[in-house]
Amino acid sequence: MANYFVIGGDHKEYGPVTDTDVQQWLAEGRLNSESQIKAESDAEFRRLALFPEFATFLAPAATGPLPPQTAKDFLARDYEIDIGDCISRGFNVYKENFGVLFGATLVALIIQMACGAIFNLPASRFILSAPLAVQLGYGGVYSLVLALVNGPMIGGLFLVYLKTIRGQGTGLGEVFAGFQRAFLQLFLGTVMTSLITFACMLPFNFVWQSRVNPLLLKMQQMQTDPAGIHEIMPQLMSGTLHSLPVLLICMIPATFFTVSFQFTLPLIIDKGMSFGEAMKTSWHLVLRHWWQLFGLTVVAGLVAALGLLGCCIGLVFTIPIAVAAMMFAYETIFGTKKN
Repeated sequence: MANYFVIGGDHKEYGPVTDTDVQQWLAEGRLNSESQIKAESDAEFRRLALFPEFATFLAPAATGPLPPQTAKDFLARDYEIDIGDCISRGFNVYKENFGVLFGATLVALIIQMACGAIFNLPASRFILSAPLAVQLGYGGVYSLVLALVNGPMIGGLFLVYLKTIRGQGTGLGEVFAGFQRAFLQLFLGTVMTSLITFACMLPFNFVWQSRVNPLLLKMQQMQTDPAGIHEIMPQLMSGTLHSLPVLLICMIPATFFTVSFQFTLPLIIDKGMSFGEAMKTSWHLVLRHWWQLFGLTVVAGLVAALGLLGCCIGLVFTIPIAVAAMMFAYETIFGTKKN
């Protein structure tokens, strides 16, 4: 197996890498016919197009743009997810493109947090004292309203990561691309996946809001009565403990569906699919190796959670690694190269 040295889009030298690595980077759009490369035995770098061993992988580019990819194209594929490789590559692409990925993630997080606060604060004053049916329905309505911003915003953020991974030009402004390119489909995709999760968690919400919320309301009304609050604490602990088994049971289907539909928004913003087609495609492809994607999701989540050690501020620095890792998995499954 031959080894090569490559000049990347950041003008840094990488290698030695195998011909398989070069082929994969070509498929991902990280290299093209003009990229500078040399074999271990070469003295100077040359255009990649001058290497006959890669002519087959450059041929599609010479015939013009690839035809649009549909759900049927992807359903014929198979793949393998290397969790460690996705995390490692996610860290490297973040390190090499820190400015754009950190900035895009920060902008998206600030806007989402601000919108969440704006939508939630008016209701927080009365929701604990509202009837149980209103409390239960509020979660669904809140998800619906928040999806107006979260869907297009997260879709745009995914696009920034994908373009960065592929070596294509992008910038902070692309975070807002979802509002222009696929607002309705991103909104509907977010609504549908959020409502599925909401339905899975409904039994837990019922138990929590019927047992714990009344106690929280009493504590809120007894802020000037420390003795009364102290008397309520055992009841609050009991209600919380009784809710935990229900939470664990509800988390099983919620986790299953979350992992299965996690590529819905990337497929909408990247491949131009409708939300229904994107959900179906994500479902079928993820189920093919669900445990691999679940493992990657857990590990990426733990990486993101490391930011909590920095008083939550560190999340801004660790979340991009997790997102980049998931987008490398997306490229493995839905990239131009068929595995």
